[in-house]
Amino acid sequence: MRRSYELGGLDEGDLAPTWLEQFERWLADAASGGVGEPSAMVLSTVGDDGAPDARFVLLKGLGADGLRFFGGAGSAKGRALAATPRAAIVFPWHDLQRQVRLAGPVHRLPDADIEAYFSSRPWGSQISALASPQSEVVASRAVLEAARDELARRHPEGGPVPRPEGWVGWRLEPESVEFWQGRRDRLHDRLVYRLGGDGAWAVRRLAP
Repeated sequence: MRRSYELGGLDEGDLAPTWLEQFERWLADAASGGVGEPSAMVLSTVGDDGAPDARFVLLKGLGADGLRFFGGAGSAKGRALAATPRAAIVFPWHDLQRQVRLAGPVHRLPDADIEAYFSSRPWGSQISALASPQSEVVASRAVLEAARDELARRHPEGGPVPRPEGWVGWRLEPESVEFWQGRRDRLHDRLVYRLGGDGAWAVRRLAP
């Protein structure tokens, strides 16, 4: 099961001036390089009980102010982010022998942004979100499918679908962004952009 990582390296001179430009470069490489679901990211949170939790979510927006993602406020991640509004994210681009790690505070998005994104989703995804009490126990898949079918009858394709109560969005504002490139003999490259107290970013190399 051991693999040798020999696809490339990462030197300080290779980096873009900002973490955002560097991330956009690598995201484009992942999209063009055949990585399955390049926008899928592992979101790690800590709840009010102090226990960590992690799950895959999809990146749905990116800018200098951070990364956007969506889901239910009453879901496991929603409850954790309400209790501890900080998170860590990992993009595991194994096919390129790369990963990107980000961490920082999380902010809830304005309702207008949430509504705009929800209305842009495919009709089927909107209906499923309305039918699913995310992270809650359900009796069976048949119960979920029955709820979906009923909602599909009430809100036929082509018409508006109301955004579920509690369906929200968040923005992770990075304070650190690490770019990891696998190297031979496990002597990997790790370069991290870190935000200082003065608001300036600095790049440091970390030992693997």
